[in-house]
Amino acid sequence: MNNKLAVLAAFSAFSAAGMAAGHTNIILINLDDVGYGDFSCNGAYGYRTPNIDKMASDGVRFTHFLAGQPISGASRAGLLTGCYPNRVGFAGAPGPDSNYGINPDEMTMGELLKQKGYATAIFGKWHLGDKHQFLPLQNGFDEYYGLPYSNDMWPFHPQQGDWFNFPDLPTYDGNEVVGYNTDQTRLTTDYTTHSVEFIKKNKNKPFFLYLAHNMPHVPLAVSDKFKGKSEQGLFGDVMMEIDWSVGEVLKTVRELGLEDNTLVVLTSDNGPWTNYGNHAGSAGGLREAKATTFDGGNRVPCIVYWKGKTKPGTTCNKLASNIDLFPTFAEVAKAPLPANKIDGVSILSLIEGKEEANPRESFAYYYNKNDLEAVTDGMFKLVFPHKYVTYGAYEPGNDGQPGKLTNLELTKPELYDLRRDPGERYNVIGQYPNEVAKLMKIADKVRGELGDDLTRKKGTERRQPAFVNAK
Repeated sequence: MNNKLAVLAAFSAFSAAGMAAGHTNIILINLDDVGYGDFSCNGAYGYRTPNIDKMASDGVRFTHFLAGQPISGASRAGLLTGCYPNRVGFAGAPGPDSNYGINPDEMTMGELLKQKGYATAIFGKWHLGDKHQFLPLQNGFDEYYGLPYSNDMWPFHPQQGDWFNFPDLPTYDGNEVVGYNTDQTRLTTDYTTHSVEFIKKNKNKPFFLYLAHNMPHVPLAVSDKFKGKSEQGLFGDVMMEIDWSVGEVLKTVRELGLEDNTLVVLTSDNGPWTNYGNHAGSAGGLREAKATTFDGGNRVPCIVYWKGKTKPGTTCNKLASNIDLFPTFAEVAKAPLPANKIDGVSILSLIEGKEEANPRESFAYYYNKNDLEAVTDGMFKLVFPHKYVTYGAYEPGNDGQPGKLTNLELTKPELYDLRRDPGERYNVIGQYPNEVAKLMKIADKVRGELGDDLTRKKGTERRQPAFVNAK
């Protein structure tokens, strides 16, 4: 056991022994490539998500909730550390050939909550590195079952959506590979079963469940329970099964009498991969999609339910991000934050419906290794010159095959008034010079800390990931 794990084990045992009966359990459900418009309460067509809709009607729905970056691995690194991913050295989506992962000096969400005696588990997609030292059990989680990266990742990527002729994907149970996944139709059910069992096993003590579904990331797969059930084909079937999974988790919490002391968060790692056409979701009218810093890539659904704490059927339009969940959970659990600087801010006040609260005053849209592509104050968004992939130049793909993509380039800054133009269609930079100046100051401050490859700023406060065989 390394020093960090030994300290956490001792701290956890002490905290568990002294834990009062009034602890709060935390369940975080993180979906893969679910867009802003993919729940029926947000306008989805051809299928319904009644369990998710009920969660929204019983809790609070966030409408301006941003992923730390619009790509899976980086987004999850931000989620689990409370940092902009580039602060902790994460970029892109590390796969089986990657030589880096989460640095042991970074505190993960699992380690945060183990300080207070929580039992911790992740079931599903990890994506913070697939080598032994980067896996969940070495980074704050007691249990792990799932895939170490995306369900389309293997050494030789299939051509044109040929999803069924590829090397098998490793399925982990703890630190061991227990099988090679050739049947992705079982994933959603397997993760749900593990999650329900974990809740039941830990019903009498504080627990943190991180349910990280691989779906609906392509290649899509659904169990026989939902195959052919929707009017939107396989994608709708998959979303119906995800809704079932959410329902099973919430039902278990309710039947065990844990609703009053269980906080449940449902969100997504980034926007939809829309060049997959009918195998992709909807950005709900937002511009572009996954892998872009227009809001179709970063703005994702988020619903929070905590009986007696969230006001039923409320909507929060305030700016928030998945990097804010780390300090929020810290406040809920009364857990000390890490010594390393984080970028998240607690949004507990928003969850509890405090009308004047505004904990996040700005957000920096980073992408690639360290490109600052935009900043926002929640009302206006200033987009800097950069190259980006566009989904609108060609017809999308169909039935698992991707459509063609191309790149475009912004050569001058553009300003969007998100109050009137959430789709980022109209550049109004000439109309609001004061807003531009305000956002430029925010950008300059962020560049000073984290740098910016687009303007060749180095930054002074970036940290590095860990590397395999690093000396």
